[in-house]
Amino acid sequence: MTDPQPARRYRFGAFEADAVTGELRRNGVLVKLAAQPFQVLFMLLDRPAQLVTREEISRQLWPDGTFVDYEHGVNSAVNRIREALGDSASKPRFVVTLARRGYRFVAPVERIALGEDPAPQWGESHASRGAEKQSPGAQTAVPAEPIPARRENKLFGRILATPEELPKASHKVVQTLFVLMQVMYLGFYVGALANLAEIHDLFLPLPKAIHAMTVLVVTAAILIPVRAFVITAALFHAPGAREKVLRLWAFLLVFDVLWSLSPFLLLHHINVGLAFACTTLLVYSPFAQRSLVLMGAGGAPSGVKTPSTSGPLRHD
Repeated sequence: MTDPQPARRYRFGAFEADAVTGELRRNGVLVKLAAQPFQVLFMLLDRPAQLVTREEISRQLWPDGTFVDYEHGVNSAVNRIREALGDSASKPRFVVTLARRGYRFVAPVERIALGEDPAPQWGESHASRGAEKQSPGAQTAVPAEPIPARRENKLFGRILATPEELPKASHKVVQTLFVLMQVMYLGFYVGALANLAEIHDLFLPLPKAIHAMTVLVVTAAILIPVRAFVITAALFHAPGAREKVLRLWAFLLVFDVLWSLSPFLLLHHINVGLAFACTTLLVYSPFAQRSLVLMGAGGAPSGVKTPSTSGPLRHD
């Protein structure tokens, strides 16, 4: 049951949400979240571990009933929440979708009492702080099986872009660029296998030419079906495609950096300077692909629904 006077601040995992200021912070750093998704987030935090129906959300966001396509509006708001929290519809740590019904916030939520320090020391245990500082008016809702937060690589966290840092672009542009990059790599693999004799001549001066040829053939043979999978998943908006591509990214990063040397396979046709220039651009390519995925490549465009899977959960 919702409290008559809900707490003004909530803490969950590394995040803190403040209804008065309309701010969401992660480890004290402000996270961008628009007003409507923030309203939905607070509805979920007000009732942790409970179902919040899609109808309740639409009435809260559009009380005058003037908004027609509320299905798309609710989906968009929840997707913005997941992006801000670094959450996933396929493997949710915070917001779970209940098919055709609504959403549930499943992570442990701490309701912060008025007057408590809004900037906790994140190095300390949140559980111990709650036990020490919780007042009679503060309550903690903990689900039966809380999902632990994902540990992020600190080095990658400093280098790689987050969804909040990336520009907004139309889905068509982002999707087209992403697919073209996959086709580019597919062309590298097929072109290399079609010109093995010419490449063998280039490798002959190398001390371990046979090993280099083996690596080229094996990696091309492995990566052709991988790229075909990524292209078809992106073009047909496969459910969970974005999450799958992001999981593949670390695996593909090593091969993409290796294949950034592919312009040197054309030394019979271009000079060394041009090959080197192309290689430096290709080194950036895997990071550009990741950014495009975070900007929406691989997912369905706004307003397009993907088929729901069987079972109690639906992936938006």
